[in-house]
Amino acid sequence: MERRGLLIILSSPSGAGKSTLARSLRDWDPTIRFSVSATTRAPRVGEQDGREYYFVTEEEFRRMVKDGEMLEHARVFGNYYGSPHEPVEKSISIGQDVLFDIDWQGADQIARSSLRDNVLSIFILPPSIRELRRRLIQRGQDSDDVIETRMAKSWDEISHWKGYDYVLVNDDVTETQERLRAIVTAERLRLTRQPGVGLHVTKLQQEFEEVG
Repeated sequence: MERRGLLIILSSPSGAGKSTLARSLRDWDPTIRFSVSATTRAPRVGEQDGREYYFVTEEEFRRMVKDGEMLEHARVFGNYYGSPHEPVEKSISIGQDVLFDIDWQGADQIARSSLRDNVLSIFILPPSIRELRRRLIQRGQDSDDVIETRMAKSWDEISHWKGYDYVLVNDDVTETQERLRAIVTAERLRLTRQPGVGLHVTKLQQEFEEVG
């Protein structure tokens, strides 16, 4: 029973754990394709073009938006981020799930796009603001000024939690991973995502009539 793929959206304030959860979801099911976003920010240590992001100039990014090549895009912390539309459509059309690690602005754009019926959106909350700050400091990726900027932005991001299908509090990463997998499994089995069920029922009816 073939189905269209899911657009699995994970969002959270910086430091709440969405990137870790995204990686664990793909480890659980390697068939899930990670949507590689384009961004104008500089690569971090260890990042490779085409793997974590497509690193482009601001001029090239603006051209892609103008030409309608982006499913969603946003400016976050002074840089542009966006998801190319064509590879996503191709993937879900053959039943492959696509995973997005994006903020609420991107999630909202996708939820209002032509692909909205395929969206599964999940917001990740931290157990506390103190823990959120601790995680940002512990990961060691940003300067103190950037950490403060992210913390100042966190409440605005958290305030959009009601716009998502599911909300998970990431107090224990192992338990959160299990809940996330359960959600994906259940959504894959939702009747509206299984177009082949109707045909199967028709065959059962024909068989019932033959047996009767």
